[in-house]
Amino acid sequence: MKARFYADFINIEISPKGYEKVRFLFSANPGEPPRSLSHIASGGELSRVLLVLKTILAGKYGVKTLIFDEVDAGIGGSAGETIGRMLKKLSKIHQVICITHLPQIACFADRHFVVSKEVEGKRTVTRVKVVKGEERINEIARMLGGGQTAKVYAKQMLKSVHYLLPQRHKKVI
Repeated sequence: MKARFYADFINIEISPKGYEKVRFLFSANPGEPPRSLSHIASGGELSRVLLVLKTILAGKYGVKTLIFDEVDAGIGGSAGETIGRMLKKLSKIHQVICITHLPQIACFADRHFVVSKEVEGKRTVTRVKVVKGEERINEIARMLGGGQTAKVYAKQMLKSVHYLLPQRHKKVI
């Protein structure tokens, strides 16, 4: 990756908040100058910058659990697999909880939960269910778009991920 991230400290008049203001600058692409992160980054880019920052800071400050939501926003394919691998690597040191809609990330999980909402009577109820074995294959296939071809690919994804990665650690992702 060629992304760059900078912190720009701007002197301001002294106040109870300090005497500097920080502006984060970011460039996701080679050849592009760093610009204010708040102005140029998409939601997905913000999530991925946060993934990197959390990874760096967690190691330094002994954080036990990391939670990621929407880290998959605006990406797919090989970028999703790369993020899945990063989260898996991070899970060797920390407990990682990741909310994702991307099968390329979900297939790296040691435990896979499905969250659903249902209306019962006049109330909405949220349910959380662990999926294993065939249920997990079906869920990954559903995330891929459904159908028999998706199911075959879901099995292949899960098999290749678990074949490539050592199973010494047990963390939640």
